[in-house]
Amino acid sequence: MTFRGIYEHTLDDRGRVAIPARYRHLFGEGLILVRGEDGCVEVYTPHDYDVTSEAYTVDPVTTPEGRDTRRNRFAYAYDAELDRQGRVVVHPFLRQWADLNGAVIISGRGDCLEIWNPQRWAHRPGPMGQAQAKEGM
Repeated sequence: MTFRGIYEHTLDDRGRVAIPARYRHLFGEGLILVRGEDGCVEVYTPHDYDVTSEAYTVDPVTTPEGRDTRRNRFAYAYDAELDRQGRVVVHPFLRQWADLNGAVIISGRGDCLEIWNPQRWAHRPGPMGQAQAKEGM
């Protein structure tokens, strides 16, 4: 399934956020939460995480670049599960990394969901982010 759409949710005081209902069934085997390179938190199914992680292991582990690429992908990835209400606890490090507190935007990116601070979402790199910042999202 392709992840798509934009959803407005709230991160509660325990660091939990609800995954959009239409996608919850895909996370029956758990979720992988990853530090996104653009300042968000990426949410993968275990299978999709493994598939996308192959690109991070192209450089040999015997090179500094290969080791660094792997560290950036795997050191900041956390296993999680949905609770009965379809919420996931976002690891404290990831909440701090993405500046998540209160209102959040969950966006589909095809291969995963992304959890964004609304201000970062509006000002993210690229023409779509800049256009939304001007229009007030």
